[in-house]
Amino acid sequence: MHTHFDGQVTWDPYLTPSSGHGVTTVVMGNCGVGFAPCREKDREWLIEVMEGVEDIPGSALAEGIQWDWETFPEYMDALDRRDHAIDFAVQVPHSAVRGWVMGLDRSEQEDASPEEIEQMREIVEEGLEAGALGFSTSRTSLHLTGRGVLVAGTNAKKDEILGIGQALKNTGKGVFECASEHMKVPEEFLWMREMAQDIQRPVVFNLSQTDQAPELWRHLLEMLDAAAADDIPVYGQCAGRAIGIVMTWQGTAHPFASYSSLLEIMHEPWEEKKKILMDPAFKEKLMAEKPLELWEFANFITSSFHKMFPMKSGSSYEPDLSESIAAMAERSGRRPQEIAWDMLMENDGEGSIYFPLFNYTDNSLDALYTMHSHHRTFMGLSDGGAHCGAICDAGMPTFMLTHWTRDRTRGEKFPLEYIVHRQTKQTADFYGIRDRGVLAPGYLADINIIDYENLQLGPVKIVYDLPAGGRRLLQKAEGYKYTIKSGQVIFKDGEPTHVLPGKLIRGEQESPQAR
Repeated sequence: MHTHFDGQVTWDPYLTPSSGHGVTTVVMGNCGVGFAPCREKDREWLIEVMEGVEDIPGSALAEGIQWDWETFPEYMDALDRRDHAIDFAVQVPHSAVRGWVMGLDRSEQEDASPEEIEQMREIVEEGLEAGALGFSTSRTSLHLTGRGVLVAGTNAKKDEILGIGQALKNTGKGVFECASEHMKVPEEFLWMREMAQDIQRPVVFNLSQTDQAPELWRHLLEMLDAAAADDIPVYGQCAGRAIGIVMTWQGTAHPFASYSSLLEIMHEPWEEKKKILMDPAFKEKLMAEKPLELWEFANFITSSFHKMFPMKSGSSYEPDLSESIAAMAERSGRRPQEIAWDMLMENDGEGSIYFPLFNYTDNSLDALYTMHSHHRTFMGLSDGGAHCGAICDAGMPTFMLTHWTRDRTRGEKFPLEYIVHRQTKQTADFYGIRDRGVLAPGYLADINIIDYENLQLGPVKIVYDLPAGGRRLLQKAEGYKYTIKSGQVIFKDGEPTHVLPGKLIRGEQESPQAR
């Protein structure tokens, strides 16, 4: 229920890598970013927004997107004309709507007038009537465009947010999704609760544990409980594991990203860069340097060696603190930078380091166990199709099946039936697509036949298979014998069959019992 295939859906019929992890339905248009509505002259701007927020190569989007729309209903019609292996649904993104109504510069800098808020409501209403499953907005300072400015709508005033929410009330359709600033969620929760009570439609926010406020998530669960007691439809969306950065030489982030010598060669082709990295003299020069000062978040990512772990395999997502680079350095008497260098240089320079960013403050996944046990949370945040150079969480559905039901050794596990239910019927029902998620007569035959004992995640690799040779992190899985979509086998032993029964979902779908 949380992907960013909004551009990829126009060129990739398989919506990889999600479909390779048994996924048969995805919801796009999250975090307030997307590609409609969009005038022809504004295409580059929306590409820049998506590139900055979701780390999808702009060159890949520019070459790959097959534009043949302006309005949001036209975007849906354009997608509906293309063949796909799996089903997909869209949401109306705040940034694109704001840019359409206010113009690009004003949309990023100014408050909307009452007349402009009304125009935005009308556009969102039009999208919902055409079959969009919701509306999304971003309220976090982590979401910056390619030019380094906050995404349009980040600081939208309450009257704008509530005004757009009236589109859901007027139509009686859709989910309102908010990517909130983690530290400000309790404050934002007040207007989310107010809106949900007024419009009587689901409002959902991203729920994570952060190092800055490690116990805040517990308070938010209490706030969700209070909303539930008052029958107000506010919910949390939580990831299946730590939202983690994969550090590689070819990726976006690694411990040496702010070293002058690395910055000098950062735009070199990989093979040329690798030759330089293999030179002992270069390593000696780099180790003598001091990193440059970046912004606070980047400094934290590149220097927190206590949060950096070897990425050994697909199941190494709950490492013990003793396995960290900082702990290894203390035991060995070596500098953490030297250990990090050696890890990155493994496999002919294609080694990787795992950095669990959110949901790992306690050095375990216990917080997520509690979140996923809560009656007002849903599974999400896999970010399929996004964060191509730093995060590879599209394998989360497989991780849920392997780690949480079979492999976990550092805490409690979940029953297999619960995790299947959580990733199928729970998420489908939340968006009102009630024709799937159950194995019963009349429902869609969306089925995975899985070799459960041998189900496993593969290694994370950098590949250059996007349009224009764009790079992305990719992680495959083994153990899915058959993935069946609407009764047709679309994957066999992890390979596509080239059968394309997938469709655009237009609006809520009734369950067979309601027909």
